[in-house]
Amino acid sequence: MSYYNQIAACYNELHLEEQLNKLSIIKNNIRINKTTKILDVGCGSGISSQFDCKVVGVDPSIRLIKQNPKHKIIGVAETLPFKNNQFDYVISVTSIHNFKNIKKSISEIKRVGKGNFVFSVLKKSGKFDFIKGLIQKNFKVGKVAEEDKDIIFFCKNHKLYI
Repeated sequence: MSYYNQIAACYNELHLEEQLNKLSIIKNNIRINKTTKILDVGCGSGISSQFDCKVVGVDPSIRLIKQNPKHKIIGVAETLPFKNNQFDYVISVTSIHNFKNIKKSISEIKRVGKGNFVFSVLKKSGKFDFIKGLIQKNFKVGKVAEEDKDIIFFCKNHKLYI
């Protein structure tokens, strides 16, 4: 996390184009309206929070999150401070590989989501196969989109299919 605090001032300069490309892919593959509630886990400076609906961002980097114009909370994915089934969509764009406990984070993401989830996972991460396996185990994976640096998984909660 200190890495992201250190680069916060130039984060958007370094990652804006790449993150906007992922955001475009996500927006083209989900359905939202003005009343949709989205939780952006690992929201950083808020690039991935740019939706025309209610968005709440969570990130542990205080310097990055200060740049986020949306409603945001300093926090970690392993202990999300929200009620069960609170969000229509939970997204995590190129951040899951940074979570301290990925398995616990996925459990928390499932808990707070109503049933729609999007994970953008860095292809070159040494944890990619582990993360992909956890996503496939915990969610019904629908569409998978390949972006230059990430694979984007569009998922539903398994409980919706029981």
